Amino acid sequence: MIQTMTNLIEERLTELEVKASFAEDLLDKLDQIIIRQQDQIDRLEREVQWLRQQTPQEDIATPRNLRDELPPHY
Repeated sequence: MIQTMTNLIEERLTELEVKASFAEDLLDKLDQIIIRQQDQIDRLEREVQWLRQQTPQEDIATPRNLRDELPPHY
């Protein structure tokens, strides 16, 4: 009876260790994904800032009339 209970506890402990190991691995992978996404966000923010600097300021100040512009297929 005691041996059976000990074996059951050991099996449950082993299962928990395996699950903890998988959870830790998943957490590491998710951390790496977040780091890559933050790097991408930072690059995109710099690109948007650069694009805004390339746009002439008078174009921003004057509202455009979209009826004056032709669609790309014309």
